Amino acid sequence: MTTESPAPTVLDMTGMFVHAGHVMNTRMAAALAAIDVTPRSYCVLAHAIDRHLTQAQVAELADLDKTTMVVAMDELERAGLAERRPAPTDRRARIIVVTDAGRDLVRAGRGIVDGVHREVLEALPEDERAVFVSALTRLVGGVLAKPVESEATVRRARTPKR
Repeated sequence: MTTESPAPTVLDMTGMFVHAGHVMNTRMAAALAAIDVTPRSYCVLAHAIDRHLTQAQVAELADLDKTTMVVAMDELERAGLAERRPAPTDRRARIIVVTDAGRDLVRAGRGIVDGVHREVLEALPEDERAVFVSALTRLVGGVLAKPVESEATVRRARTPKR
């Protein structure tokens, strides 16, 4: 007697989300390379611009852990795109200030980022685009808003350095 594994009863959404996220990240990285910035650096700058936020607040908005945020800010400071300044109300915290060069980069990048998003949405029939965006927005704002606690460690996929 052979035992077959049970067939899935629901589409493998995890695999599709992971694959779609990876492909979106590679598309974005390739597109932003035209202005010599990584998606992570662009994301930090775009979240920090004109907002008077601490490094920790920007890290949360950009969905970066503390160590990754420090590395990103080190790179942005070396490139002259952002600065860390002491927070007026908490001397342990640093406010991220986007420089004029960083502002120029965000302006240039906005069109690139919007173009990548537009290109992906245009792969769908026009009448499905708003429905897709609405459904995805509800998912990431609801049931998929925050990771759940788990005893098993779940790591994000690493992208190879070039």
